[in-house]
Amino acid sequence: MMAKCLGGEMASLLFMAALALNLARSAADFLPVQWGPQSTAGPAEAADHILIESYESDPRHLTTQELGSLIESDLASLGSLSIGTVGSGILLNAVPMPSSPAWEIVNPEESWGTAETIDFIQIAIAKVRELYPESPPLGIGDISLPPGGTLNRHATHQAGRDVDLGFFYMKGKGWWLAPGNSRNLDLPRNWALVRSLLALTDVERILLDWRIQKLIYQYAVSIGEDRDWLDRVFQFSKGVKEAVIQHVKGHLTHYHVRFYSLRAQELGRRAYPHLLRLKKINPPVFTVSHRVRSGETLSSLARRYGTSVRSIQKANSLSGSLVVAGRTYRIPCKGVAAPPGDRLSLPARLIPPLTPQQLAAVDWPGAPPVLGLNQEKLSSFR
Repeated sequence: MMAKCLGGEMASLLFMAALALNLARSAADFLPVQWGPQSTAGPAEAADHILIESYESDPRHLTTQELGSLIESDLASLGSLSIGTVGSGILLNAVPMPSSPAWEIVNPEESWGTAETIDFIQIAIAKVRELYPESPPLGIGDISLPPGGTLNRHATHQAGRDVDLGFFYMKGKGWWLAPGNSRNLDLPRNWALVRSLLALTDVERILLDWRIQKLIYQYAVSIGEDRDWLDRVFQFSKGVKEAVIQHVKGHLTHYHVRFYSLRAQELGRRAYPHLLRLKKINPPVFTVSHRVRSGETLSSLARRYGTSVRSIQKANSLSGSLVVAGRTYRIPCKGVAAPPGDRLSLPARLIPPLTPQQLAAVDWPGAPPVLGLNQEKLSSFR
């Protein structure tokens, strides 16, 4: 039986239970989140504004009482908070993507993210330009709206952790959202970008059409990248379910990159019950999954879950009224507090085991410390 959206008295009970449970969790684990073994970062020159002091004053170290007081008196001082999921989320204290000759922002009004997301984008592009100084500006599409939440046609992009990045094209062969192919893609620069995202950022997922995956994979093999490592990175090659780069229809024209934001997500998880209690936010529209059975319609689903046809269409990017039996759809549950989330644990980064000669002109990480922090300093935050 699928989970249902609850309303009225049951919704209030769910809210109170979720609030109590999350407050209890917060009281028990106010100590800083464990830094995973993957915690490496991009070149310090690309993020030199991130200082050791920012970790020494990290608000994740606050007790539950201290955190609640700060949310009430000075919410902005906490920095970015990413609450909920990328498909049902809220973004607080968002950071805009800054202007630069190294990239071109397609829509500034929809280019806000967590501080970590904005830093990671800059770090990856900086590495490409370090390797190829004459690189053209990279197109940067949607990230999130300043408060997060539903973003036009997207099912995700709600919590400041998703970004649409354009391709690098050969000179005069294409620009933003031009379908990529073997005739127009600048494969050396595209591989440098993908490699930088993998090695220098906390990337969770890259959505990319299998045809583009194949071109970039074949180029990486041709310059001597480790094939076993590549087979773990690209879903195209071996069909690995856990591959970072996965095929999703509609990504023949750009990379959809999703980052982990360790600080913003963990702080958002702890802050969430306080924000609800203090009425600083409304509960985000979270969703449940429903596998459609024969005979079910959008109208029947809306009635069953106490939502609207339009809300279901929006959550699933549906332009019509047809639902397909056997397919799973997201059902939005507006106004009900989402269940408390779990503490974030980052997986290990897929650091390349070797560096081909074509890429050796710049430094690549083996296992460098986080954002320039030495291991002695880093250990104090574990």
